[in-house]
Amino acid sequence: MRDRVSREEWQTRVDLAACYRLVHHYRMDDLVYNHVSARVPGEEGHFLINAYGMTYDEITASSLVKIDFDGKVVQDSGTGYGINLAGFVIHSAVHRARGDVACVIHTHTPAGMAVSAMDCGLLPLTQNAMFFSSVGSHAYEGPAVDLDEQKRLVADLGERVAMILRNHGLLAVGATIPEAFITMYWLERACQAQVFALSTKTTLPAPQTIKTTNDRYKPGQRRKIGELEWAGLLRLLERRYPGFRD
Repeated sequence: MRDRVSREEWQTRVDLAACYRLVHHYRMDDLVYNHVSARVPGEEGHFLINAYGMTYDEITASSLVKIDFDGKVVQDSGTGYGINLAGFVIHSAVHRARGDVACVIHTHTPAGMAVSAMDCGLLPLTQNAMFFSSVGSHAYEGPAVDLDEQKRLVADLGERVAMILRNHGLLAVGATIPEAFITMYWLERACQAQVFALSTKTTLPAPQTIKTTNDRYKPGQRRKIGELEWAGLLRLLERRYPGFRD
């Protein structure tokens, strides 16, 4: 595969395969379900997604499938698997509507699903949760195979970086693959902490503290998300899950 794509696409494939392995490592995968997708640099309307049937810990740069916004396979990877329609519906909707988004991650973790079933949504109980100034909310309409749902999904996401799919799971996006992963990691940790906290008496920080914390996470206040973390995470993968670059 490396000889059949541009250098920029190959780097995206490597980072996306790494992201799949990291989602597995941090126990955010769900068998062969869910998806992480990435826009193909220099190819308008094309993005990469996993072959439907592979577990996250075996996905490689070469196994990823290139599809277009209409779900047509542009470049197969020879795995013998197709793609998941539900993954195409959710991910193509976001990639088509948000030109600023390079990567989309969707998960079904126990904590994420638990918070998705709470009327209160994500509460600003922890520093991780206070990173998010606003989290979108999208009502459950059944398995995401209806193309008509796409317009409601992108409207509910708006310009945000994260959304709770009610009674379903979590969604995070980023301008880069590292940014999307770190955003999902923080969202997942915030949901885990909320599930634990609500089993006992909880205390919300003062509104001004919540605002101050969120302000300090805004662009321009600190380094770009993923800038420091990604190199370390790749080293972790080289030690624990070698082969993602294949």
